[in-house]
Amino acid sequence: MTQPQVEVRRSKRRRRTVSAYRDGDRVVVMIPASLSRKEEAEWVETMLARLERSERRRKPSDADLMRRATELSDKYLGGLAVPETVRWVDNQRSRWGSCTPGDRTIRLSSRLQGMPGWVVDYVLVHELAHLLEPGHDAKFWAWVDRYPQAERAKGYLIGWSAAAKVDPPPFELD
Repeated sequence: MTQPQVEVRRSKRRRRTVSAYRDGDRVVVMIPASLSRKEEAEWVETMLARLERSERRRKPSDADLMRRATELSDKYLGGLAVPETVRWVDNQRSRWGSCTPGDRTIRLSSRLQGMPGWVVDYVLVHELAHLLEPGHDAKFWAWVDRYPQAERAKGYLIGWSAAAKVDPPPFELD
């Protein structure tokens, strides 16, 4: 993996804290002006590693998704929903996820990457529930509602859709 362009900003007002954030293709590292060049280099390396770990947590791999789906199935669905594959896809613009019960595949929209983990977990539980109940009937929603943050996550996705001016909302609410 190539190292991003790094911009170091020194501040006389900053005394002890160091922070970093991504700004497009570069990383901005903010440090106290009193740090030596050696300390600066050490902090840049540390902050790049922290930023990478943070971004990996927000954008899990397909293998991470599969592991998470298994954990969620065990915890909320009694381990009954066992997908064959769980993966990110870039071609879902009108929904957050989809499930094909026949081949037990689950696909999540890459638009979910970067959203809070509990929202991604909700979409995973929703799709896992389709492995138990294909439709959106009362039995299906009873499975989904075992996830404690289901209503909160639905509200988050509704708000996101409204802010993004997505019409109609890209998920089922019935």
